[in-house]
Amino acid sequence: MEKFIWAFIVGGIICVIGQILMDGFRLTPAHTMCTLVVTGAVLSGLGLYQPLVKLAGAGATVPISSFGNSLLKGAMLEAQRSGIIGVLTGIFEVTSAGVSAAIIFGFLASVVFRPKG
Repeated sequence: MEKFIWAFIVGGIICVIGQILMDGFRLTPAHTMCTLVVTGAVLSGLGLYQPLVKLAGAGATVPISSFGNSLLKGAMLEAQRSGIIGVLTGIFEVTSAGVSAAIIFGFLASVVFRPKG
């Protein structure tokens, strides 16, 4: 039960930060999303994101900041194995399934629901 509470608190805080960025600083959703991804990557690079994942579970892995964590983690792992070229390949290796799924399901949703505009 405690894990659910921490997931709710941490996920909620990440969402509140995103909302503050949009409302308080007048950032567009795209700028907010990029800011959260970069923040996740920076926290991962400083070794602070993984303890957050251990504490909050899905509260830290579901928000978009987790994508930055995944990008950096994949780049660092592959850089250790393959050198500088591994930085590029590691990014795609770790995140390609999620990006592919988003594209495929987004396309299917647009076919099924026929959006206007």
